[in-house]
Amino acid sequence: MNLEVANTSDALNCSTQFTSFEGDVETCRNYYHGFEYEFVHRILVVVVPLFFGIIGILGLVGNLLVVVVVAANPGMRSTTNILIINLAVADLLFVMFCIPFTATDFVLPYWPFGNVWCKIVQYMIIVTAYASVYTLILMSLDRYLAVVHPIASMSWRTETHAIHAICILWVMILTLSIPAFVIHGEIHYIFQEQNLTACRILDQYDWTSYQVPFFLSSYVMPLVLICVFYMFMLARLWRGVRTSAENRRGRRRVTRLVVIVVVVFAFCWCPIQMILVLKSLDMYPLTTATIMVQIVSHILAYTNSCINPFLYAFLSDHFRKAFRKIIYCRPTANLDNQMGPATRTTRAASAGDIL
Repeated sequence: MNLEVANTSDALNCSTQFTSFEGDVETCRNYYHGFEYEFVHRILVVVVPLFFGIIGILGLVGNLLVVVVVAANPGMRSTTNILIINLAVADLLFVMFCIPFTATDFVLPYWPFGNVWCKIVQYMIIVTAYASVYTLILMSLDRYLAVVHPIASMSWRTETHAIHAICILWVMILTLSIPAFVIHGEIHYIFQEQNLTACRILDQYDWTSYQVPFFLSSYVMPLVLICVFYMFMLARLWRGVRTSAENRRGRRRVTRLVVIVVVVFAFCWCPIQMILVLKSLDMYPLTTATIMVQIVSHILAYTNSCINPFLYAFLSDHFRKAFRKIIYCRPTANLDNQMGPATRTTRAASAGDIL
C-alpha cells in the first residue's frame, strides 16, 4: 500500500506526499496558506509519534502473547487458532516494518534510510496488508465449512491443511507483491535550497494505476467474499442445523469472534483506504481539516495491528485464561484438562475451533 503518500510532514516541507513534482517551487509554497503550519507541525512531532509508539508496543507484546499462548497450549491448537497465529504474525511484521518507519517519515522532512530500505519497507507493508486480509478470508472460509458443511469438512478442516493453506498464501503474497518493491524508491528533490529525499512511487509509474487495484484487491474484493461466506452461513443457520446444543454454542462463539475481527478490520482500514484512493485521483484537497482527518485515519488503521489480542481476551475464555497464565508465569499444562476430553477429531468437527 502506498502508505508513504499519506505522510504529512513532507507536506509541511512541500515534498511529494501531499504535492507532486508537476508544479514549481512557488506553487508548492502556496500550500502553506492552506493550513495552519504550526498547529499541524506540533501534532506531527508530538502526537503522532506518541500514538505510533503506544500502538507499536501494544502490537508487539499482544501479538507475541497470542503466538506463545497457542504454541504453549496443545489443547488450543485448532484450524481457527492456527489462522489466528498467522494473523498475529502478519500484525507483528506490520508493527516491525511499518510503524517505526512511518513514524519517522511523519516527523522528518526527508527519508533517512536509503533507497534499498525504502523498497523493503514498502514491499513489507504490501505483504503484511495482504497477509492480514487474506488470513481473514481463510478464517471466514473455515467458519463457512464448520457451519454449512460440518460433517463433510471434518477431513478438510485439519491443522495440517490449515498450515498448508497458510504456506501457499504466503508464497503467493510474497511473489505477487514484488511489483511494490520495483516501483517504489528514494527520490531526490530540491526545496528552499535544500537537497531532500522521499520514499514514494517512482515518477515513471502511475500512482492511480497502482492504488486503485490495491484498494480493490486488498479491501473491497476480500470483504465482499467474506460477506458472501457469512450470507451462506446465515441462510444455513436460518434453515436450522441438526447438531447438539453444545456444538451450536461453540460454533456461534467462534463465528462471533471471527465476525468481530473482520468488522473491526474493515472499520479501521476504510478511512485511510478511501483517502489514499482519493489522493491518487487528485481529489483530496490540502487543508488543516483534511490533514487532521488523514492523521486520525492513519492512526486508526495502525491501531488494527494491536487490537486483535484484546478482542481475543475479551471474547474468549480460553484465551483470557491462557493470557493470565503467561502474564503471571503460572503453569499452562492444565489448560487441556479445563477444555475437557475432546479428541482431535471432535475438535475439528464441532468444538474444533477452541478459542
